[in-house]
Amino acid sequence: MDGRDILREWREKGQREPVLILTARDALAERVEGLRLGADDYLCKPFALIEVAARLEALMRRTNGQASNELRHGNVMLDPGKRIATLAGEPLTLKPKEFALLELLMRNAGRVLPRKLIEEKLYTWDEEVTSNAVEVHVHHLRRKLGSDFIRTVHGIGYTLGEK
Repeated sequence: MDGRDILREWREKGQREPVLILTARDALAERVEGLRLGADDYLCKPFALIEVAARLEALMRRTNGQASNELRHGNVMLDPGKRIATLAGEPLTLKPKEFALLELLMRNAGRVLPRKLIEEKLYTWDEEVTSNAVEVHVHHLRRKLGSDFIRTVHGIGYTLGEK
């Protein structure tokens, strides 16, 4: 039994998880067969790990219903690649740390992010961080997005509010 057999069985059982085939089999017929069996992408050796990562990111975007890098939550849209944010279709002016915090929260929608983790993601090791820096950025984002957009989970951290 090889990967193609497993994929065939998986798809016959209704498994819908995305599949990226990584293989040395590079003949056109084998690539076509793998895709027709239900693979979402097919990559032949040799390959660069950065390409594998990019293809996995693309698979996950498509799996989550996103055809682009845009992140959406309620009436807020964020495009990290273009550094654009909008609120109800209107451009939103965000400082770099506000943009980074909003992106972090939107990429982790449904999760509570501890304040310490947010600090680690927003600041480099050589930046001085005041004790209330995260709270200040959250406050500024709430003023721009509405007080309910970011929810505080007391004693733990922050998460996005309901859409």
